[in-house]
Amino acid sequence: MEKAMFAGGCFWCLVRPIQERDGVLKVISGYTGGTEEDAVYSKVKNGGTGHVEAVYIEYDQERISYKELLDIYWPLTDPTDSEGQFSDRGAAYRSIIFTYTDEQRAQAEKSKSALAESGRFEKQIVTEIREAGPFYPAEDFHQDFDLKNSFRYALYVQGSGREKFQRTYWPKDRTHLKEKLTDLQYFVTQENGTEPPYENEYWDNEREGVYVDIVSGEPLFSSRDQYDAGCGWPSFTKPITDSMVEEKWDVSTKNTRREIRSRHADSHLGHVFEDGPESKGGLRYCINSAALRFIPKERLEEEGYGDFMILFALKRD
Repeated sequence: MEKAMFAGGCFWCLVRPIQERDGVLKVISGYTGGTEEDAVYSKVKNGGTGHVEAVYIEYDQERISYKELLDIYWPLTDPTDSEGQFSDRGAAYRSIIFTYTDEQRAQAEKSKSALAESGRFEKQIVTEIREAGPFYPAEDFHQDFDLKNSFRYALYVQGSGREKFQRTYWPKDRTHLKEKLTDLQYFVTQENGTEPPYENEYWDNEREGVYVDIVSGEPLFSSRDQYDAGCGWPSFTKPITDSMVEEKWDVSTKNTRREIRSRHADSHLGHVFEDGPESKGGLRYCINSAALRFIPKERLEEEGYGDFMILFALKRD
């Protein structure tokens, strides 16, 4: 086990992107870098103690390197802002890399120089690199905030300006997908679009089989869980397993919804609503056909999805 520590504005927004990476064992929100021997949120946020909000990380260096952690960290910050981060202003929200070893410092300096020379930003890179000192875990309310308060977390991330900044300065290069996908498939999966109801491929499909992500091929839904919801899009009572999809609060419109994305390809799939069949749990996964590829039951073995034949050997609920 190794340890690392980063500050980059509100610690809520650093936890999830780091915690979800393979090899990261623990991420704790807290305070560091100040002059007092203890720190609490009510004092730190006003800048009077000299502390900054930060995250303490424990990781397995056999599975993830310190360089990879740095690569995760930079896009989560505005490294040109010396007076805070995004909507959080003041000394408590500065971006700082705290290092535990000479090797970490050397890697951090090299990474910072590479970013400065990349031309990604016109302004100077002002993120500090300092020796790590005492770390004080934040109050329980702040730990795993994204999980315990997912809706408020989603509102904050969008409202803070982080997502817009990341799209501008750290856009994901998915242009190669334009050669693989149709215009509609790209619009739906990569641009969070929605296809027309009733004018899509699978809204009334009655064949048995499995639906996979059009981008990655990861299995998502079974025809056994599909039903006619009368909405004009393929509707399911559940995914094959919950681990195959991710839910995120969609706060892009006045009608707040829970968005469904594929876990590995991060494709936008659709939304989940609470107006599904009560006998099946009450959920309706409303999914775009353009995000899916259907594999008929008789082709599962041939296409490498033979393990899912078991779904069709089971009795229906």
